[in-house]
Amino acid sequence: MRSVPLRVFAFCPKLTQVAGLAVRSLVVLYVLTGSFIHGQQQGKPDLVLRGTATYADRQTYLEVPFDVDKDVTRVTVELSYTEHDKHTSIDLGVFDSERFRGWSGGNKNFFTISETDATPSYLPGVIVPGRWKLILGVPNIEEGMRSNYEAKIYFSHRTDMLKGSTFSQAPLRSGAAWYRGDLHMHDAHSDGSCLSQSGAKVPCPLYKTVEAAAARKLDFIAITDHNTVSQYNDMRELQPYFDRLLLMPGREITTFQGHANVFGTTAFIDFRLTSPHVPQLNDLLQQVQEVHGLFSINHPGLPSGSACMGCGWSVPDTDYSRVSAIEAINGGSLDGALSGIPFWQDKLNKGHRITGIGGSDNHDAEYPPKTRSAVGHPTTVVYAPALSEAAILDGIRAGHAFIDVEGTADRMLEFSARDGAKTASMGDAILAPAGDRVSFAIKMLALEGAHPEVILDGEVAKLVDASPVQSQEEMRHFDYPSDGKRHWLRVNVRSADGTLLVVGNPIYLNF
Repeated sequence: MRSVPLRVFAFCPKLTQVAGLAVRSLVVLYVLTGSFIHGQQQGKPDLVLRGTATYADRQTYLEVPFDVDKDVTRVTVELSYTEHDKHTSIDLGVFDSERFRGWSGGNKNFFTISETDATPSYLPGVIVPGRWKLILGVPNIEEGMRSNYEAKIYFSHRTDMLKGSTFSQAPLRSGAAWYRGDLHMHDAHSDGSCLSQSGAKVPCPLYKTVEAAAARKLDFIAITDHNTVSQYNDMRELQPYFDRLLLMPGREITTFQGHANVFGTTAFIDFRLTSPHVPQLNDLLQQVQEVHGLFSINHPGLPSGSACMGCGWSVPDTDYSRVSAIEAINGGSLDGALSGIPFWQDKLNKGHRITGIGGSDNHDAEYPPKTRSAVGHPTTVVYAPALSEAAILDGIRAGHAFIDVEGTADRMLEFSARDGAKTASMGDAILAPAGDRVSFAIKMLALEGAHPEVILDGEVAKLVDASPVQSQEEMRHFDYPSDGKRHWLRVNVRSADGTLLVVGNPIYLNF
């Protein structure tokens, strides 16, 4: 390989201003700019490498060096070049400071590499600091032609805030909408299993789970294998093909005192609660907070013991101000005696604004499903401005969500409040001084024959007409006289026989 001398300039001078610079094959320009937005390339690159290839570089490999600092956790590269329409081709690959990390040739102009995942053609692994080298192959360029190329380099760090999506460069869909997804699933990377071609029970490949979610026409899913993050590399490979289904990284933090999902980060979270490494839950929650993750307690109503160690939540001194969500409905327990709803509502009564969500806890991705904890059963439905990971997680944090217990494609619940000019929807708070009459509205879609019930501070309140819904879309209204104290109200929708169909999140008064 032929190494090209590195020229460093302050802030972006034009190449033509550099006197005496011989450009036989390549000129490299470092441009110091803004920080990398993890997973989404709308921000400014940290480095820009520019150069020119000529006929003299035909069928050679050019080395383009750049430096990676010790705190970088992800390296992302975007390459572009001119004269492509005139039969010029420039291939792409990279070495880190110690070894070969991948070669995509001419089939990709973008790649990202981190410890957990990498663009297909590239190797995930620890980001080794030091001098890295882009390798540019020039299989073809016409005589007399000059091709200018530009490589944008983005660096990510462990504590960077997620602004887009981990595995997709842009939102899969734009526009505010209710997006439907499953937030709790397992596959071969933990204890998910399914039948092989010959009928044997085997660890189930992750793509089977993704296929099942696509067949259910879900908008997003999180793969939450126990403690591990090895599934992320598979997810990055699958995301471009499943371009209508957002794949979000998650993991189920599985401890001896409880299980919880963490979303919104690929960073390692040490799960060894009660060990010298993580002596108390607050140490674990601090790790999650540092990487801007969303912490959600799983199936808290389950018993915990030798049959299922840590399945119920028994962690002492839990700081619920750092808990963003609770799995109120789990596919294995639904609305039975082991439901998470009582646990969730107890925390609401203690003044915590925690979002209730659902997750199938699927361990067998067979489709059509054979178990009640099938993929998408239940479904969490989130109102978000776009179908991106950050938008979905922000919607959950805000409480702009409800649970479709049976995971249908069309059941909807909207719950809103108004006090004069002040308005609120699920997850929002509204200040209502004593004497104000707050007007509430319930909108239900595809729930014919069912009836709504209002839950006030954990108890069913006879505030709304509970007769069966008669039409495909129906509204119910009620007023609530405020006493100036703190209350929360939310809505369930039940079938004629009392089966829970929809679980809504609260509107908070005077919180």
